Amino acid sequence: MTILKSMLTGAAALALTAPAAMAEWQPRKPVEFIIMAGTGGGADQIARLLQGLIQKKDLSPRPFIPINKPGGSGAEALRYLQDKAGDDHVVMMTLNSFYTTPIIQDELGVDPTEFTPIALMAMDTFLLWVNTDRDDINDLDSYVAAVKEAGLNWKVGGTGSGQEDSVLTAMMEAEFGYDVTYIPFSGGGTVAKNLVGNQIDSTVNNPAEQMEFYRAGNSKPLVQFTGERQAAFPDVPTTKELGIDIEYYMQRSVNGPPNMDPEAVAWYTDLFQTLFDSEEWQSYCKSDGLTCDNMMTGEELAGFHTKQFAAHKELIAKVGAAAITGE
Repeated sequence: MTILKSMLTGAAALALTAPAAMAEWQPRKPVEFIIMAGTGGGADQIARLLQGLIQKKDLSPRPFIPINKPGGSGAEALRYLQDKAGDDHVVMMTLNSFYTTPIIQDELGVDPTEFTPIALMAMDTFLLWVNTDRDDINDLDSYVAAVKEAGLNWKVGGTGSGQEDSVLTAMMEAEFGYDVTYIPFSGGGTVAKNLVGNQIDSTVNNPAEQMEFYRAGNSKPLVQFTGERQAAFPDVPTTKELGIDIEYYMQRSVNGPPNMDPEAVAWYTDLFQTLFDSEEWQSYCKSDGLTCDNMMTGEELAGFHTKQFAAHKELIAKVGAAAITGE
């Protein structure tokens, strides 16, 4: 069961960078920067970092206002963006619930491929984390043994129900033949705090969500769900190295509502290209384990979304929606 990382290279990567001739459009009022997850998680951290850089570098004549809409595993944010069709003053930082929530909640009436693609800023990664108090768990084998012994008493915390954390948890259950109790939280930051507080036993947090506690020695990573080791975690093995058929990534892209003005799209694309190329963003990617090789935009990003939407449909059909939502 593998969701492969899409290639982020290609000549089309910069195709929609706004030329000077298209620089006439610019925001005339504050821009709503919607975050389809709670505070403290990876999407929230990224959106607020980018918003801060926009302000610091004076890149917009009007401010970007971060707004968290985590309700319904991102359903609130998706429906909000859908209903803002044609509005050029709303953009959204997305994660993989951009795909999974519309699949599981088909009554939502949202097709993510209808939104306006602006910029894929990074591919984020997942690691398996436990509290450093667990002296009996120091690698994947000892983790699996402990989970099998505990059974449903083992509590895995994650962001939302039917989102990427629960998808990856279901993939692990299928791969290793155990069942756990999955506990959903509103955001990755809350998940991280509950792990170090021993309210849950493990999590598959993204690096940024655990980094503060990892550096403080409160949590430890056991495996990376990647094909290659990330520079931020050179001593942590990957699932590929261990012969485990689970490879999963989190897309971090900015998208707008349907039917945005092409000149507005060009302005936002140019803005996020400037942010992508900044020393601050590239340093963040390196320190927090994100892959930021090339920024994907326009038709290339639209095609990426279409492929990932189809891949998540296949994955959910394979492991079962009930296994992901816990119903």
